[in-house]
Amino acid sequence: MPGNHSVGHGELAVVGIGPGNLELMTPRARLAIERAEVIIGYNTYLDQIEELIEDQEVHRLPMRKEKERCRLAVELALAGKKVAVISGGDPGIYGMAGPILEMLGEREFTVVIIPGVTAAVSAAAALGAPLMNDFAVISLSDLLTPWPVIERRLQACSAGDLVTALYNPQSKKRGEQIVKAVQIFLKHRPETTPVGLVRNSERAAEEVILTSLKKMLEHPIDMFTTVIIGNSQTFIRGRHMITPRGYRSRSVKFNAPTFKLKKEVTS
Repeated sequence: MPGNHSVGHGELAVVGIGPGNLELMTPRARLAIERAEVIIGYNTYLDQIEELIEDQEVHRLPMRKEKERCRLAVELALAGKKVAVISGGDPGIYGMAGPILEMLGEREFTVVIIPGVTAAVSAAAALGAPLMNDFAVISLSDLLTPWPVIERRLQACSAGDLVTALYNPQSKKRGEQIVKAVQIFLKHRPETTPVGLVRNSERAAEEVILTSLKKMLEHPIDMFTTVIIGNSQTFIRGRHMITPRGYRSRSVKFNAPTFKLKKEVTS
C-alpha cells in the first residue's frame, strides 16, 4: 500500500445483501449501497443488486479473487473514497468481513459491518422451524479448510445431536464430501432423521425438499443448495420441518413422505 493515504476521510462498509431477494435486504444495507462512491463485489452478488446501483464506480472481480477485492477496497477507502464491499448472505459468515479486517491490519480505520440474512436462516424459514434448538453451520468446501478438519467437525456435530446446516455441499468437481458427511451422520442418527434441502433460497424458482437422512442423496444437491439435518427430536408435520425448543422424554418418529415444494420468489 502507498504510504500517503488520507487515513480517516474515507468510508468502508462490508454489506451483507442476504440471500438475493431485495425484500430481505435491510434498510441499512440499502443505504450503504446508495451512499457509496465505489462498489466492489463478485459478479453474482452485484447482479442481484443491479437495480440499486446508479452512477457509482463498480469493480467486478470473479470468484476466488477475495484478496484482490479486499486489497482494492482498503486502498480506495484509505485514499478517501466511500467504499461498499458486497457480500452475499451475512458478511461475517463465510463472507468478506474477516478478509477485509485482516487486510486492514493495524491501521486505525473504522470498518462498518452490515449484517444480512444468511442461507441457514432463509432456508430454515422455507422449511418451517428446524433451527429452534442448538445448531451448527459447516461448509463442506475444502478450498480454505482442510477436509480432515471438516470431518472432525461433522463427527462432533453428529455425535452432539446438533441440528446441522451444510453450506457448499456439492459442486461439479467435489462430490464425495456430501457422501462422507451422510455416512458420518448415519453413525449417530437414525436413517429416518428429517433432512431439508433448499435450493436457490429466496430466489426465483426456489425449491424445497423434505426427505430423510437415508434418502437425501437421491435428490439433486449443488452449490446453490443449503442442507439442514435435524436432531433426534426434529420431526415433519405436513410441509414443515420442526425442531422443538426443548428435548422431550418421548421419541418422535419420522413418518412423513418425501415431497417437493416449488414456489416463485420475486425480488
